[in-house]
Amino acid sequence: MTEKLILKLDTGDVTIELMPEKAPNHVARVKELAEEGFYDGVKLHRVIDGFMAQMGCPKGNGTGGSDKPNIAAEFNDVGHQRGVCSMARAQDPDSANSQFFICFDDASFLDGQYTAWGQVVEGMENVDAAARGEPPAEPTKIVSMRVAA
Repeated sequence: MTEKLILKLDTGDVTIELMPEKAPNHVARVKELAEEGFYDGVKLHRVIDGFMAQMGCPKGNGTGGSDKPNIAAEFNDVGHQRGVCSMARAQDPDSANSQFFICFDDASFLDGQYTAWGQVVEGMENVDAAARGEPPAEPTKIVSMRVAA
């Protein structure tokens, strides 16, 4: 059985199929934070047309993370294409924590540099509907994010 996350945005629901075989530690972290309610109410703070929507910063500005330790990179062969979910990080490849992004389009220049851990399988139009900006004037918010039952 494939594990999934239900990301409820204020624009609608998004179903993400997880890839624990590609990035086991990243999938475990996202699931853990989701189940703790960490992502609830968090803004999409960086949304760039034709590139990606970034979220998961509790401060809403891209500088924050969870109180858990950072995760070592798990670079894999998943290409950064439309709907791929990947972890954001600082310059240190082993600095992923809670922030992630969903690709709008081909972003293959990120392949092998960021850890892909999921794929949107339903509701990509709701990611497409997110307010644009860095940060957006009226940011789209995560209502909730949970592991699908």
